[in-house]
Amino acid sequence: MSGARTDTEAVELANTAFYEAMERGDFEEVADLWLDERHGEISCVHPGWPVLSGRGEVLRSYALIMANTEYIQFFLTDVKVSVAGDTALVTCTENILSGGPAEDGAELGPLVGQLVVATNVFRRTAEGWKVWSHHGSPVLAETDDDEDDESAV
Repeated sequence: MSGARTDTEAVELANTAFYEAMERGDFEEVADLWLDERHGEISCVHPGWPVLSGRGEVLRSYALIMANTEYIQFFLTDVKVSVAGDTALVTCTENILSGGPAEDGAELGPLVGQLVVATNVFRRTAEGWKVWSHHGSPVLAETDDDEDDESAV
């Protein structure tokens, strides 16, 4: 197996671990998956949010999201990984199903689906691949395929 193939697989595993930690609400693991201050400043853009810079701001945002989200599940599609030396770029579509706090004694709040396109940048460290930057943008426009399907009806 070539080194590039091994790197690609390791980045795919790190990317999957990031989303799985979010699904479990495991803040400590999410924090551990991000690059620490020794390796430079991190950044994050959640859909509709301003740019967050620095470990404190970024991790506070995840703590806030986790505290206000009872349920979240990511179905990743269109995952593409590119590795160049000690930097890797992952693009994907996050098909998100989430629910907030329950109301009126219900077990779970209403579930909401959302599509987000994401770019995750990773850096290689002695501890493995770590998230350097995450940028998520909501998908607001229909694709040409969706329009073609509607015109065929």
